[in-house]
Amino acid sequence: MRRRDFHTTLLYARQMPVFGRLAYYLLKLLGAEIPLSVRIGRDCLLVHGGFGVVVHPASEIGERVKMYPGVTLGRADIYRPAEESRFEGIVIEDDVILAPGAKVLCREGVLRVRRGTVVGANAVLLESTGEGEIWAGVPATRVGQREKPFS
Repeated sequence: MRRRDFHTTLLYARQMPVFGRLAYYLLKLLGAEIPLSVRIGRDCLLVHGGFGVVVHPASEIGERVKMYPGVTLGRADIYRPAEESRFEGIVIEDDVILAPGAKVLCREGVLRVRRGTVVGANAVLLESTGEGEIWAGVPATRVGQREKPFS
């Protein structure tokens, strides 16, 4: 078993009955906003402490996901009042890599970042991906394909 760093320990401690809320606030104080409602799979990693990571409460994160500093998961229509938004959520499947500064923004429904996908540094992803794809740019476009196994 890999030893967890302090930030990743806090990420999982958010789910503890008594310590959870304190862990959430400590993580927020350290620069990562990941609400208690966000479900997170096993062995996820906030690389370099995940400073500047912001995750929408209607997000779900799979197993072995790597999130680098500056990653955002959220609504693409923030100019609308929340009650008028057609955004439903974001699902990050297993073995995804969200590079530094990557933004995953959903316009409507559920945006899915499929298993093994890489979202490149400072990319702005506005659509769901296929499995093992590599996306880069603003707006992000598919630029490649990863070989299996992804983890």
